[in-house]
Amino acid sequence: MLEQNPGDWTPIRTPRLLLCRPEARDEAAAVELHTDPRTNVHHPVPASVTRASSSRTFHEIRQHWYRHGFGVWSVFAAAEPGTLIGFTGVSHRIIRGRPALNLYYRYSPAVWGQGLATEGALEAVRLAEELLPGLPVVAYTSVDNIGSQRTALAAGLERREDLDEDRGTYLDLYLAKDW
Repeated sequence: MLEQNPGDWTPIRTPRLLLCRPEARDEAAAVELHTDPRTNVHHPVPASVTRASSSRTFHEIRQHWYRHGFGVWSVFAAAEPGTLIGFTGVSHRIIRGRPALNLYYRYSPAVWGQGLATEGALEAVRLAEELLPGLPVVAYTSVDNIGSQRTALAAGLERREDLDEDRGTYLDLYLAKDW
């Protein structure tokens, strides 16, 4: 079962990535990544992404791990395990009143275009299906974030217009697997 004691969790290796439970030492890099204007180009309200909100997001990611024993990983290049290059994984969410796993990925612009987000997302979806069967995996993004949409599609999700949410000033576009 994916849900395990936080102290029992072992990092996961893919061909090019090392996926680790986030640790306190990752916070500064997480805040830098999440506040980098390049990673927020498609954010519907980029002014809402501050150092404080990014720190809260990081703490929420860590709290999910403590509550459930899994979540969004800190991602390191396998060849350079000391350098954090992004985040990817799944976390519990309620979507349209239904339990689901939200697929998340955000990587440093320095590694964009290398397929690393797809590699991490594929591993997250694979493990979710294996260890948490019956829970659909969903991802949401903005209409203009084609890169994010491509990553979700490459990880096996399908476009689901019936799940889209109109937020008034923008649309959350959804993709899902096993919905």
